[in-house]
Amino acid sequence: MADAEGKNDTCGTVCLKYLLFIFNLFFWLAGGAVMAVGIWTLVDKSDYISLLSSNTYSAAAFILIGAGAVVVLTGILGCCATIREQRGLLRVLNAELRADLKERMVQNYQQPGQEHITRAIDNLQQDLKCCGSNSSADWREGAWIQIFADGRLVPDSCCKTPTVACGVRDHPSNIYKVEGGCISKLEEFILQHLIVLGSVGLGIAFIQIVGMIFTCCLYQSLKEEIY
Repeated sequence: MADAEGKNDTCGTVCLKYLLFIFNLFFWLAGGAVMAVGIWTLVDKSDYISLLSSNTYSAAAFILIGAGAVVVLTGILGCCATIREQRGLLRVLNAELRADLKERMVQNYQQPGQEHITRAIDNLQQDLKCCGSNSSADWREGAWIQIFADGRLVPDSCCKTPTVACGVRDHPSNIYKVEGGCISKLEEFILQHLIVLGSVGLGIAFIQIVGMIFTCCLYQSLKEEIY
């Protein structure tokens, strides 16, 4: 039951993260569309500006561009808020990891009906090159290590070169011994991915801001040509 709740929390967190970014992406697209209408108003109908004594027409175009800028800015702020929330979620995840990861490792590893957890732990230790939740010593408390491990001190997935029963030696030359264990490596992995996501989002917003600046420059150029 606890495992199912943990999976749902993780799924909910991931879904929330992507929904927030998709939401802000739509904001950016909407802002681009509004600014595109402003560009069309100025470029395609620029000849009409010289025929009008009022500035209403050009003012309307500027309003469209300004509205697009506001929408894009909203998207940027939303992205920043999302990143801040993700960092908050990372802190929550950190607390959950410290509370749950060790328990799952020592109690559920290689237990009947827990094959998915065993596989996840093995993949985690091999992919992140770590051993144990906080250190390799955590495995001494493991139910499987104490009863069924055939002399192993750690699972074979802790080994730098995994082979059958390689876990009988827990020397640093044989297994991964990382300060902070798998928790620190997993935290680092998640944070790096959040930074990448945030950087990509802000990069897209920056490109749109540059496009808005070029739009304003284009309008000024057209205005100078007309007058």
